[in-house]
Amino acid sequence: MTHPFSLTGRTAVVTGSTRGLGLAIARTLGEAGAVVGINGRDPLTTKGTCRELGKAGIEAHDLVFDVSDTDAALERIGEFREGQGSIDILVHNAGHSMRVPFLEHGFDDWQRTLDVHLSAGFRLSQEVARHMVEQSRGRIIFVSSIIASIGRENVPAYGAAKGGMNALVRVMATELGPHGITVNAIAPGYIVTDLTKPLQDNPEFYSSIEEKTPAGRWGEPEDIGWAALYLASDAASYVNGHVLTVDGGLTISL
Repeated sequence: MTHPFSLTGRTAVVTGSTRGLGLAIARTLGEAGAVVGINGRDPLTTKGTCRELGKAGIEAHDLVFDVSDTDAALERIGEFREGQGSIDILVHNAGHSMRVPFLEHGFDDWQRTLDVHLSAGFRLSQEVARHMVEQSRGRIIFVSSIIASIGRENVPAYGAAKGGMNALVRVMATELGPHGITVNAIAPGYIVTDLTKPLQDNPEFYSSIEEKTPAGRWGEPEDIGWAALYLASDAASYVNGHVLTVDGGLTISL
């Protein structure tokens, strides 16, 4: 019997996977046996990440594109799918965050945030899902955030994009479930990554998160990697339309 967490013989694409959460997710899926498409905007960084993963025995291929340039993204993903024969897992992780008060937030920055997080996720998953329907199987995972449900000052576009993402997950799950495709999201809490470095560098804020989190610590990227592996595996075949919160208990303690 095949181990339910084995991804041997499967192919995954992880957007924004040259560092942080995306890299942890790609590495975890690769260690479980998946062939992984590594996405980044910089060719040297993306190829370098593939080489490092290759040293760990993971088959990784570089997918260089900006997710907001969806025509280029769809073309490159299509080439990868043709080369591999299928895409079994899509993880849309690429994103960024701007910390600007609502009354000062520019519309261009608002639009850019929604394009990267939400619109890109819609278009990429729609394209990949068409082929998953043909093969009657697939896993689509979005990396959301606890900010989608609890709210926080200075991140209006980010919070709106993640809230929309959670709603999209539920709609997609109802439509794609009958085709053997599950659609879920992971909502990380405060994780030690480059994206949260400005917050980590604030000693008062860093300590407050440790104190408010029942687990007593900030999360590590690997915590999100393991959650992604679960949702991508056969072990989660009956989990659909769910937003899996991985925050050490922070949101239930506030």
